[in-house]
Amino acid sequence: MVELAVAYDLRAAERFCEQMARREAANFYWGFIALPRPQRTAIYALYDFARQVDDDADLDGSTNRLERLDHHRHRLHHARPGDSTDPVMSVLAHAMARYSIPTAELEMLIDGVEMDLTTTRYASWEELREYCHLVASVVGRMCVRIFGFRDPRALERADELGISLQLINILRDVREDFLNNRIYLPKEDLDKFGIEFAPFGEPEPFPGEAMQARFASLVEFEANRAREWYGSGLRLLATIDRRSAACTGAMAGIYRRLLERIARNPHAVLEGRMSLPGSEKALVAAQALAGFDRWKYRKGAPR
Repeated sequence: MVELAVAYDLRAAERFCEQMARREAANFYWGFIALPRPQRTAIYALYDFARQVDDDADLDGSTNRLERLDHHRHRLHHARPGDSTDPVMSVLAHAMARYSIPTAELEMLIDGVEMDLTTTRYASWEELREYCHLVASVVGRMCVRIFGFRDPRALERADELGISLQLINILRDVREDFLNNRIYLPKEDLDKFGIEFAPFGEPEPFPGEAMQARFASLVEFEANRAREWYGSGLRLLATIDRRSAACTGAMAGIYRRLLERIARNPHAVLEGRMSLPGSEKALVAAQALAGFDRWKYRKGAPR
């Protein structure tokens, strides 16, 4: 009877995780919808945990934000499958055991989110890359563990792809982040293109064509950096099974299309958060899942 109750609670928790991922994940959900159910559910739980950590770090209130992050560390160390009081951790605990996901990697994710509480500016690309590694590359590594792999380079490729996707996120969210007193683009890059002040003045985002041109050059510079990491990281697809590779390629393809949209119209990110419509995301995902050829990625991404 106890085993039946645990199994029932776990199934209920899995439904909770899938519903949360579908509601919150956007690009992430569409990327992994075609995975086998056990892997898909594990990845949804991983995403949901990361979402909860990130949301708690952004909340205002009397409770100290660092204390809330410590609460999530406590959840990690006391997680158990079938815990009806914490459905996300119930499923994630099961995934950690089944797919050998190290607790340390989940703690690194929390460490990266904690950086947002103490660091609002980055002097160099090296500093920003370390942040990207903690909040994105580590997640990619855990996804690869869920997929399964034989080539140890799969983890390195996951690191590279994660850095690319996080940099795309940074370009997409540049206005929102600035309004929250965060500038992720490295100061050395801002200085290189002569951008020395806030790009969100009133009544216009930029007071003059010269500064608009500088910002466009900055975005193109960062977009090229993202493309380089993307091309290297996409070699991950040749190191995992075909179905996992197709799903990862779908998610990466959505991000790549978003990057190209930003590069074509860099000033749009100063007006608001840029995104792809749901129909376009679904189309990109469907094309990737229907027509994926893994061999194309053995020597890098196709041109």
